[in-house]
Amino acid sequence: MDRQQEFVIGGFIPGSHGFDALIVGVQEGDGLVYVSKVKNGFVPRIRSEIFPLLKKRVTKECPFSNLPEAKSGRWGDALTAEKMKECRWVSPSLVCQVKFVEWTDGGKLRHSFFVAMREDKEAASVARET
Repeated sequence: MDRQQEFVIGGFIPGSHGFDALIVGVQEGDGLVYVSKVKNGFVPRIRSEIFPLLKKRVTKECPFSNLPEAKSGRWGDALTAEKMKECRWVSPSLVCQVKFVEWTDGGKLRHSFFVAMREDKEAASVARET
């Protein structure tokens, strides 16, 4: 069974069509907490609509309070300091809907899939749903 909820976009990994993956998180305590790189669910039209929104918000500062990750995860896709060099950070104001299989024990999303942008949600109100 798939779950869905909204997430704050805090960055992206550049790719041949503007971006290869969105880097998303949720508000927790005083900061934004990284939960997933979302690579699936994008068609060219969606990428071309989202990329200009990202470019307008690029910043040098990483908005996530829990990055870099100390070690690479089970599948080798953790955002370590080395991997973070590829990332472009954005001011955390955009929200998107993501479908996923489950939350891992480490607080990350398993098998995340982009569904849509959410202009009706404020980034400051996006928290992990239980």
